[in-house]
Amino acid sequence: MRRLHFAFFIALIALGAVPLLGAAPGSISGVVRNSAGVPQIGAVVQLLRPDLSILAIVYTNDRGQFTIPSIVPGRYAVKAMGTSFLPALRENVHVRRETVVNLTLSTLYEVMQWLPAQPRAANAQKDDWAWTLRSAANRPLLRWLEDGPLLVVSDGTASQPKLKARLMATGNEGTFGESGERLTASVENTPSDSRELLARVDFAPGTDAGMESMLGFRQDLGFAGSVQSLAAIAIRPEIEGPGFNGVDEAALRTSENVNLGDEFEGEVGSEQVIARFSQNSPNTVVAALPFASFGWRDGASIIQYRMTTIMPTLHADNGSQADDYLPAITLQNGELALERGLHQEIGWERQTDESGMSVVLFADNIRNPVIDAASRIAAGHPFPSSTSLLYDRASGMSQIAGPEFATTGMMAVVEHRLPGGNHVRVSYANGDALAMPVASRPMPIAQALGAARPRRVQTYTLSLSGTLEGTGTKWRASYRWQPEDTVTQVAPFAVDAADPYLNVHLRQPICTRREGTGGIEALLDVRNMLAEGYRPYMLSDGSVLIFAQDQRGVSAGLAFTF
Repeated sequence: MRRLHFAFFIALIALGAVPLLGAAPGSISGVVRNSAGVPQIGAVVQLLRPDLSILAIVYTNDRGQFTIPSIVPGRYAVKAMGTSFLPALRENVHVRRETVVNLTLSTLYEVMQWLPAQPRAANAQKDDWAWTLRSAANRPLLRWLEDGPLLVVSDGTASQPKLKARLMATGNEGTFGESGERLTASVENTPSDSRELLARVDFAPGTDAGMESMLGFRQDLGFAGSVQSLAAIAIRPEIEGPGFNGVDEAALRTSENVNLGDEFEGEVGSEQVIARFSQNSPNTVVAALPFASFGWRDGASIIQYRMTTIMPTLHADNGSQADDYLPAITLQNGELALERGLHQEIGWERQTDESGMSVVLFADNIRNPVIDAASRIAAGHPFPSSTSLLYDRASGMSQIAGPEFATTGMMAVVEHRLPGGNHVRVSYANGDALAMPVASRPMPIAQALGAARPRRVQTYTLSLSGTLEGTGTKWRASYRWQPEDTVTQVAPFAVDAADPYLNVHLRQPICTRREGTGGIEALLDVRNMLAEGYRPYMLSDGSVLIFAQDQRGVSAGLAFTF
C-alpha cells in the first residue's frame, strides 16, 4: 500500500512538472519599416506589459530587424519608435515560442490621411452622384495615453479602391447655353480610402455648341478635415456678345476643411476665375473670390458664421456639373462682368435623425446680378448687337446685368422626415430683390433695364422628396412663391434654395444590377412648370424680352451607370 501511495505521489509530481517544463522561454522578432517599405536602422523597439509599462528595450540592425529573446509566454504589447516618425504600437501580442511582429512607422501627415472622417448625419440629404468625402476605414489611429506619449495603433486592414462611371444622354430646353442634345460622361475614382478623383465632360454631339469639363481631387485628412482642388472650364461658342461670338470661362477652386475635435469645424478657400470672349478679344475679366466658414457644434446644434463672394449658380445639382463651379457671366456697360458679391451670415442649426431647423441672418452686397430673359426676335430683325447683353441663339435666352444693390434679411427652415423615407421642408426668407413693373409701351433696352429696382419682399417654399416603394422612383417637388414682379432671387447666396415656382424632378430606375449598384435610369426635370413670374418688354426695334427670375425649362434623358 505504501508503495502504491508513493508511486501515486511521484505521478502527481511528474504531472505538476509538465507545465513547468512546457513553459519554455519565447521570443519576438520582426522588421520595422516606414510606409514605403524601407527598413529603419536604429529604431527603438520596446516590449510592454499589458498595462504598457516597459519590460525590455532593443534596437533594429542595419536591415531593420530586431529580436527580443527569453520572454515568459503570455500577452504583451510591442512598440517601435524612430526619428521623424510617430510611434507604432501593436497590442495583444500572444507570445509563445517564436513570435513575429512587423511594425510600420508613419509620419504625422500620413497618419492624418488614414484617420476616419466624421460620419454624416443620419438625416443628411445626399444624391447618388453628389461628390462627397468618403470616410476612411479604421486603419492606423492616433491615441494619447493618460500618462504616456502619443501612439499609433494599427489593425492592418484596408478597403478596395472604388471606381464608377456614368454616361448620360439628355435633351434640354429653356436653359442658357445648355439647350439641345447633350452627352455627359463622368468618372469617379476612389484610389484609396482617403482620396477621391472626379472627372466630367459635357458637350453637344455633332455640333460646335458648348463644352464643359471638370477635374477635381479631394484628400480626406480624417478628424483633421480635408483639402480639395477643382478645375472647371466652359467653352460656349454659341454665345453672342456685342461684336464678338463665343465666351470662354475657367476657374480653379481650392479649399481646406479643418476639424478640431467634435466641437469646431471650419473651411477656408478661394476661387480664381478668368473669362473672355473668343477670337482674341481684349475684353477679359479676372477675379479672385475668397470664402470662409466657421462653426461651433454642441451635440445636435451648430452655430456658424459664413463669408463668401461666390454666388451659387441657379439649378446647381450638388456640385455635379462643371457649370456649377463657374460664376454666371454677363455684360455691364459693354464689358464682360462676373455675377459676384459679398455675403455674410450668422446662423443656428439643429439636426436630429427625424427633424431639423435653422435660422440665418445675412447681409449681402450684390454686384452685376444676372437677370434671365427669353427673346422673341421680330421677323426680319437681327438681334441688336449693340445692346449690353449676352445672347444664346440656340435657346433664345439672354443674360443681362441688373443694377448693384445691398440688402439684409433672414432665412428660417424647418424640415422633417416622413414615414416611408419621404422628406418635407418648409422655409421662409425676406430681403431685397430686383423688381420690374409692367411695361405699357415699347421702349429701348436701356430704359427697360433701368426699370429694375430693388424692393423688399418675402418668399415661402414647400419642398417634398422621397422614393416610391415598389417602383424605386426617386422624386422631388418644390414650390417657391415670390412676387411675380421680382426677377432675381431673395437670399441668392442660400446654397440649398429651391428653384422658383413649381418644379418637379424624377429619376426612374429601368434596369438595376443584382447587387443594387449601376444600371439604367430615366431622368425628367421640369422647372417653372406653370410658367409664372414673366415680365414681357417690347423694345423699340420690335424685339421682345421676357424677363423672369427663372424661365420654364425641361430636361429629360437616360443615364447609364457602370
